[in-house]
Amino acid sequence: MRILSCISSLFSKRAKRQNSETEDIDKYGRQFTETEIAANVHRKYVGGMWDEVGEQQLNFLKQRGLMPDHYLLDVGCGALRAGVHFARYLEEGHYYGIDINPSFITAGKKELKQENLLAKHPHLLVNGQFEFGRFGRTFDYAIAASVFTHIPMNHIIRCLVEIRKVLTPGAEFFATFFEAPSVTHLEPITHPSVRVTTNYDKDPFHCSFEEFQCMAKIANMRVELIGEWARPRVQRMLSFRLPE
Repeated sequence: MRILSCISSLFSKRAKRQNSETEDIDKYGRQFTETEIAANVHRKYVGGMWDEVGEQQLNFLKQRGLMPDHYLLDVGCGALRAGVHFARYLEEGHYYGIDINPSFITAGKKELKQENLLAKHPHLLVNGQFEFGRFGRTFDYAIAASVFTHIPMNHIIRCLVEIRKVLTPGAEFFATFFEAPSVTHLEPITHPSVRVTTNYDKDPFHCSFEEFQCMAKIANMRVELIGEWARPRVQRMLSFRLPE
């Protein structure tokens, strides 16, 4: 496959903007104060549509076969916009969330308490290296919503390498992304419906499916393009599985 022979070239082009990437990614480390969390400032920071987007993610996973007795890993769970819906639906102790930002996890615990879901005993972890093995179990489903849109290729590959270690046979890992029309699409893409402009080498990122095929191959995973999964979201959905 030609794309595989080009991967080093793809990475080198993105590396030219590495310093800029780092600066953009660092902004997601903003720590919210207790006062801000109490005022729900974290809800606005993740883009609004708090209730709608969380329900969309749960409905999508249910359509893909998620049942209450399954174990779910929420990658980049943030302040649990979707996590509260997952925790409510799943059996006690079956929801696991991981995020790089400790104040988001604090806000998520506040959201769980507000929804009377602490008795569901969700498992939450602050970690920025995708070290899913620290949970000490495997998962039937996993999802990363609006995560790959904010990190460069090498971070995505790290995520895929780590997650393949914790997926059960037949499990699916879903991830959203802004789709580019071709490999190494260097020009910015404006998405009017969500008022976002994405970039090849700067956050927020866009990426072609062919590039994701390449990254999946490197991580020894299979990937399928699902495409549109919920309206009015512009991001497309991918499904990653273990190799057969």
